[in-house]
Amino acid sequence: MELQKLTNGHHQGFQHLEEGYVSFIKTTNFHKSNESFEGKTSFGMSVFNLSNAIMGSGILGLSYAMSNTGIILFLILLTCIAVLSSYSVHLLLRSAGVVGIRAYEQLGKRAFGHPGKILAALVITMHNIGGKLEFWVKCELWFLNGNYLIIVVSILIILPLALMRQLGYLGYTSGFSLTCMVFFLISVIYKKFNIPCPFDGFTNHTAENISIDGECEAKYFTINQQTAYTVPILAFAFVCHPEVLPIYTELRNPTKRRMQAIANVSILGMFVMYLLTAIFGYLTFYLNTEAELLHTYSKVDPLDTLILCVRLAVLVAVTLTVPVVLFPIRRALLQLLFPDKPFHWVRHISIALCLLFIVNLLVISVPNIRDIFGIIGATSAPSLIFILPGLFYIRIVSTEPMNSRPKIQAACFTALGFIFMSMSLTFITLDWVYEENRSGGGH
Repeated sequence: MELQKLTNGHHQGFQHLEEGYVSFIKTTNFHKSNESFEGKTSFGMSVFNLSNAIMGSGILGLSYAMSNTGIILFLILLTCIAVLSSYSVHLLLRSAGVVGIRAYEQLGKRAFGHPGKILAALVITMHNIGGKLEFWVKCELWFLNGNYLIIVVSILIILPLALMRQLGYLGYTSGFSLTCMVFFLISVIYKKFNIPCPFDGFTNHTAENISIDGECEAKYFTINQQTAYTVPILAFAFVCHPEVLPIYTELRNPTKRRMQAIANVSILGMFVMYLLTAIFGYLTFYLNTEAELLHTYSKVDPLDTLILCVRLAVLVAVTLTVPVVLFPIRRALLQLLFPDKPFHWVRHISIALCLLFIVNLLVISVPNIRDIFGIIGATSAPSLIFILPGLFYIRIVSTEPMNSRPKIQAACFTALGFIFMSMSLTFITLDWVYEENRSGGGH
């Protein structure tokens, strides 16, 4: 019930501000130039879009994360990140309600001037492009020639959907994407009871370090060298904050309470899906779980029809996530480059084409993209979840004194983000040094 408590707010003093919110937003230049329409997206479609923004191919790495933390520690970390993500949405909505702004970049400008606007836009772009890079890396690993697949999928599927002017239109594709992931979850649960442990195909990889008894034994608390990547993976798994305000803008009958409910339902739904996927994937392979869960299944039977269908379903699901993720990037770039310009289709299409070209170029030409993804997760995720929402709240809600409980909580929230970022970057750096020393010592 923790998530539900976050919808209540701390003071009733802002209620009158929220009631005047819709009329105020229509008077701003930003709204006239970008959102000169009444929100028509239903509660359900908004949940689909936000859930789709949360979900990504990162779900394939959660079982591996659990194998490097243990079941109990993983559950604690996942719960904390989910609750904190919901509280972060609460801070964003409170800040937006006070000043009548529904754009992440504009909140940055309101809080810190033009540098704040640039910072918010850069963090959103870095994070969402990182998520797309992750998706393309999965494609390249799954198929014989991933580069051709990347180009074909970009042109035939992602580009037409990315050209949609309003996010609400993607609700149906988001619903289908979530259906594909439910199929993936059901298959993971089913396979748990059909794959024996230990499996002969893993014997050569584990015989040196793991006894047969330990190989199929669930761990509740585990700390090892790969644990450093677990927190960034989990933090990335719940980042939907760049999409919150665009979805809020297009919501029918928009209120802060209604949007918070959408966020809570979406986060709770993804929490359940993540937890079940991680548990059943981990309890299938235990310490043999690999960083990409579907690759682990392929070692059991490379031609398993069900797993091949699941592969296709996940590919479709994450492909349909990319246009939703692209929306805030394009919005951020428009805010930076053309802040006072009205909507224009040529500009709209050009930005989408440039973004897809850059992402495809990075994936095809940059080696060791996993390392880049780890850095992106360790920097952009804490910024979007902890640091920026807390700072926005402190700077924008000027009617509350700095020693008030909500602002103290926001300050602690921001400090937690900096601590989290520093620890993640430190652990990842130490892991790189360890790998370098080990590979250097082998020559």
